[in-house]
Amino acid sequence: MLAPDTRAAYTRAALERLIAPRSVAIVGASPRAGSFGVRTVENLADFAGEVFPVNAKYESVAARRCYPSLGALPHAPDCVVLAVPREGAEGALEEAAATGAGSAIVFASGYGEMAREDAGRAQRRLGDIARAAKMPLLGPNCMGLVNHPLRAGVTFLSEYARAPQGAGSIAVVSQSGALGYSLAQAWQRGLGIRYFFSTGNSADVDVGDLVAAMAEEPEVRAIACLFEGAASAARLREAGERARAAGKPVIVFKLGTSADGAAAARSHTGSLAGSAVAWRALFERAGLVPVEDFDALLEYAKFFAAAGTPGARGAAAISGSGGAGVMAADKAAAHGVPMPQPQPATVEKLRAIVPEFGAARNPCDPTAQVLNIPDSFGRCCRALLEDPQYGVLVVPSTVALAETVKDRVPTMARLAREQVKPVALVWLSEWLQGPGAEDYEKDEKIPVFRSMERCFAAIAAWHAHAGREFAPAARRAPAGAAQDAQRLLAAAGATLTEREAKRVLAAYGVPVVGERLAKSVDEALAAARALGYPVVMKAEAPGILHKTELDVVRLGIANEAELRPAYAEIVANARGHELHGVLVQPMIPGAEVIVGARVDPEVGALVVVGSGGVLVELIHDTVAALAPVSVGEAKAMLARLRGYRLLTGFRGGAAADLEALADAIARISELAADLAGEFEELDVNPLRVGPRGLAAVDALITRRG
Repeated sequence: MLAPDTRAAYTRAALERLIAPRSVAIVGASPRAGSFGVRTVENLADFAGEVFPVNAKYESVAARRCYPSLGALPHAPDCVVLAVPREGAEGALEEAAATGAGSAIVFASGYGEMAREDAGRAQRRLGDIARAAKMPLLGPNCMGLVNHPLRAGVTFLSEYARAPQGAGSIAVVSQSGALGYSLAQAWQRGLGIRYFFSTGNSADVDVGDLVAAMAEEPEVRAIACLFEGAASAARLREAGERARAAGKPVIVFKLGTSADGAAAARSHTGSLAGSAVAWRALFERAGLVPVEDFDALLEYAKFFAAAGTPGARGAAAISGSGGAGVMAADKAAAHGVPMPQPQPATVEKLRAIVPEFGAARNPCDPTAQVLNIPDSFGRCCRALLEDPQYGVLVVPSTVALAETVKDRVPTMARLAREQVKPVALVWLSEWLQGPGAEDYEKDEKIPVFRSMERCFAAIAAWHAHAGREFAPAARRAPAGAAQDAQRLLAAAGATLTEREAKRVLAAYGVPVVGERLAKSVDEALAAARALGYPVVMKAEAPGILHKTELDVVRLGIANEAELRPAYAEIVANARGHELHGVLVQPMIPGAEVIVGARVDPEVGALVVVGSGGVLVELIHDTVAALAPVSVGEAKAMLARLRGYRLLTGFRGGAAADLEALADAIARISELAADLAGEFEELDVNPLRVGPRGLAAVDALITRRG
């Protein structure tokens, strides 16, 4: 079998005996109150399968016969739980392999999480034993798993024995045990959690494997993933692609985004695209739906599970509170979700129901009078849902009242089932578990949000996910570009000069500015006359990464009288550096854009697009994607920039040539993907884009050390 960082993700069939065991053996089971072994046995009290406590010291544990060894069992178990200390785990795992066990779970800690070489070696040995025996291993340092339909609580957390019996359509896959189980405990309030997995240190089975397996699970409609990091980014990407192909949305929350080493980067791109940005780019390319808020994870999962494929982009909102309607409109605008006014026929239907002092519009306010008129609320909702402009109905629930619940809950349930458009409820009452809350939570067809912000963020993400392009990018660069670029890199130093970097870009068909290198003021004057004033002058020295910081750039030089002192100042300010000369370039008009690339050690090559010039690190207006990207993807990246309007003719200005810009981004992304093993960071800053065409006017490439 291939090493765990290169193998493909496990299939559902390969993990069958782990995910859906028919028999579970607990090695280290003991009657000691609070021990991991007895808790696991107790959590299997209602398990639809066989349970075998294993411990030579006892005849019974939790009223079950206790066996002296795995070899003494009546048959090889599907799953062996090692509820033993680290010192005994390896031997017990070898015994499990020898008896033909189908899978194993290791609770013990003290492995890779300790960042010690001996602990890491011990963890690798566990993985090697499991893979050699074709016995999938969960852990070590994990909390186990829950298969709710089988009532298989293969975990040491004692609360599972008292969990509600219902099974839903959401799978929770988590590296963190406690945080993951905190999500799974949503079943206590009625949310339909079908599976819970804690992967811990992932000596073998990891998050990618379980996401891929859940993508094949017929009754799972959405996967909530709590993610820290992975030995194989490629495997997680493969898992996401499998889930996307199966129509199973994966909502992912990444832990550990604050300290990603960006401070050590040499280029603008490196400082703006740290590891958190890289992982987000991978999530998006794999078809995963990233969220920034832990509280959003299950809300998004339930919404995506219930919502299906989006239709019309418009959202309608209805509430007996005018203020809640205003809040909905505000949050919709903030997330770019349109809330168009209803069509005339819809308005007529609403006016027949809504009092004159209400609002027969969007947001719709039927006022509190709807409480006195049977089914008036439902009729208003149906009128809005029948309007073809709306693809989703948002229902803010403001005050939790028992008198409202008796009619509203069944009405919402019917609405959610009468048509394909999702009906999302926003629970605004601070009586968090007030009348009706649990009824809505239990209904798999009604997504429930605890904030208006997250509701409209989820709607926006729903449309973005459906509209994302996943087709392979068509090649833009000329044949032989990679070979030409590799030769140029091989002939350069650790950091390429500006001219060398632009030759690499030109090999990929990226337009670059015309220029001449002057080694004296007279050569600079001759270059300016040949290129035509006004010109730009800047120092060329491989040790100067950011020229503006050393004041070795002069813009808009209009004549000889300005050029002479400018040349002298540049040379003086570059003193102490290996100055190759002074570059003379024509002034290129147009908007400034940065296009860069870097190679993340875990995720791979990224392309980054942002507002260019010296402001790039000040306003952090950037978008990153895995390389390569298509022209269509490049256009979508540009549209996500806050400064996008500056490229489209803001306030009468000339619009930039977006086709040429998208083409250049695609070519640079191909360069990044082709040469990922050759370079660390690349900056084209700025790329000047005019109404017709563009040119790279500065570039930086640092090679891999």
